[in-house]
Amino acid sequence: MERLSKMVSEKPVVIFSKSSCCMSHTVRSLFSDFGVNPTVYELDEIPRGREIEQALSRLGCSPTVPAVFIGGEFVGGANEIMSLHLKRSLKPMLKSAGALWV
Repeated sequence: MERLSKMVSEKPVVIFSKSSCCMSHTVRSLFSDFGVNPTVYELDEIPRGREIEQALSRLGCSPTVPAVFIGGEFVGGANEIMSLHLKRSLKPMLKSAGALWV
């Protein structure tokens, strides 16, 4: 858990993903369209990815990917991100975290 906390606190937007997950790709594409450059950890490609996935599960991430952190705080998965976007709440969160300047 400590390692996970360190990883999410180092950058404004962190996404835990798997290379084969279409919903992770969708979330990454949305952020890219905004001009946000999130830090992405592909859990199926990094050392100790399984361990990080278990920590995400203990945090309440279900499913475990995509798991999006903004400003060091867990925001949610694809459903939560899309809901925030539709409510026009996502961009203000990104601005507040320093990930979006416009």
